[in-house]
Amino acid sequence: MVTLAEVARHAGVSASTVSYVLSGKRPISAATRLQVEQSIRELGYHPNAGARALASSRSNIIALMVPLRTDMYVPVMMEIAIAVATTARTHGYDVLLLTGEEGPEAVRRVTGSGLADAMILMDVELDDERLPLLRGSDQPSVLIGLPADPSGLTCVDLDFRATGALCVEHLAALGHRDIAVIGEALAVYERHTGFAERTLDGLRSRARELDVRMLHRPCGGGYDAIDAVLTRVFDERPGTSGFVVQNEQAVEPLLALLRRQGRAVPEDVSVVAICPEHVAVQASVRLTSVSIPAQEMGRQAVERLVAKIDGHATDDVSLIAPELTVRASTGSAP
Repeated sequence: MVTLAEVARHAGVSASTVSYVLSGKRPISAATRLQVEQSIRELGYHPNAGARALASSRSNIIALMVPLRTDMYVPVMMEIAIAVATTARTHGYDVLLLTGEEGPEAVRRVTGSGLADAMILMDVELDDERLPLLRGSDQPSVLIGLPADPSGLTCVDLDFRATGALCVEHLAALGHRDIAVIGEALAVYERHTGFAERTLDGLRSRARELDVRMLHRPCGGGYDAIDAVLTRVFDERPGTSGFVVQNEQAVEPLLALLRRQGRAVPEDVSVVAICPEHVAVQASVRLTSVSIPAQEMGRQAVERLVAKIDGHATDDVSLIAPELTVRASTGSAP
């Protein structure tokens, strides 16, 4: 391994000058800085992480809390996590991934141990038990999600309330007066997970305003569970002609079951999905959808966190406006 002393000899400067260039603790002339940086590149020098952390009181690590639950669609969570990791790297940070369902204990471990300089939290609940610890800590943090009370916090999320409203507006404009929402697994709502609750709030509010009747049915994964939910929907509301699906695992079974029942999409039934772009375009019927902007959410979260670490940001909420893309799965009500 190349040492700091070797970099200094190669650049023709003292070891302390190289150290100051790396840490930024003292002003160095532009010419000297360029000379040192060129030697670092040519020699392939990488500062020792432990020594750098001791010298700067920073680890240059961001902790990312991503509880991987069986009732959540993991590919979306990991797409956000990858966006966080790649964006963090451009700012010189590595990412420590915490995937356990530890709640407040994981926050205490990170803030109390110096494992990371800051943290990003995902899978945010409306009354998340981790939030009091974040508000009481000096360590910078950002939520990818929106709790019921975001005061004193920095949050980035898709505007899920507006997303729900947008789906209802689209179906209502096509003449659909009875719609059903195939939602996430029941446990997601029992935890009061923010994105699911806010979507449901937007759906219900806009349906009332537009005089649209709406059923909401949580749904587990698997063909049999979706079959049972679909049967129940048509038993309770035989005139249902529009579906909003916020459950990636339900998309393809739902389309298959509708075909089996002789209901054509979109001639007899229209379907709108809230899902990643690839799920919508790769379905057996290309789905009208509101896409989950996973990469943008991850990028914005890191940008805001780095600004907080550097002392250049205040707490705020950034909601990404939803965009609905019309494809082959929606049409005029029969």
